[in-house]
Amino acid sequence: MTLQRLNIDPSHFVPDPITDEEGSAMFRAILNLFKKWQLADEEAATLLDMPLRTYRRWKSGTQGRLSRDGKARLSNLIGIHKALRLIFTDAQRGYDWVKTPNAAFQSQSALTVMLGGELTDLMRVRRYLDAERGAW
Repeated sequence: MTLQRLNIDPSHFVPDPITDEEGSAMFRAILNLFKKWQLADEEAATLLDMPLRTYRRWKSGTQGRLSRDGKARLSNLIGIHKALRLIFTDAQRGYDWVKTPNAAFQSQSALTVMLGGELTDLMRVRRYLDAERGAW
């Protein structure tokens, strides 16, 4: 049996942008997650890269329009939550993990890394968790 080369024209994947409605839903979900993580408003505002007053106004129900960066931050935070729920069968262990020192982050917690304030800080934690769970 000889192998035959398949001529496959790979399509270029272009993800659909996150809609404003999806962004609003993610924001509401993140508010619940931040409660589980027991974050102060200042920490939450840093993770979302928004002024504290804006965060508090949005948290009270007067949400404004999310930027592309804001939607990317929300997406990464949801991804972190999803990975933790897959890794830990006990949800509370996942919530606690965020504040636990970790050798992978030079004995800092994932929260400390994320509080660096950059989108790439969130991405670093998400990539680590995706690698730990086998990225499935």
